[in-house]
Amino acid sequence: MRISSFEGLLEAARNQPERQRLLLVFTKAELPEGASPEEVERFERGLGGALTPVMFVDKAAEELESFAELVAESVETGRSWEVVFVGCLGGPGPRGPSEEETERTLEAMVESIQRGAVTRFIAFRRDGEPLQLS
Repeated sequence: MRISSFEGLLEAARNQPERQRLLLVFTKAELPEGASPEEVERFERGLGGALTPVMFVDKAAEELESFAELVAESVETGRSWEVVFVGCLGGPGPRGPSEEETERTLEAMVESIQRGAVTRFIAFRRDGEPLQLS
């Protein structure tokens, strides 16, 4: 299944046979320690850098109506971010995954992003456009 928008992701999650939780990790581009002059120059032009998690949350697929709603909620935290990574976790029955399983999976997702292992997540820029990262 190809997801081309956050709203498409919400629809796909809601249509799964198991109740889905969205795992959301918000990141900000930062210049890595010890960056070379070339890396600094690229970063200053808005290229390169490392995406560092600044906050994360899980939500039931039914809790969000749109990407704009997600952005509005994130603004309330006072933390800035540039890219949000999204994963889904399903669980049996109407309850969905357990709180412990959700927390454990979300922590593993944060660790994966910190290592740069992001290909299994869907990424969206702050303006809602999907990103292709490798």
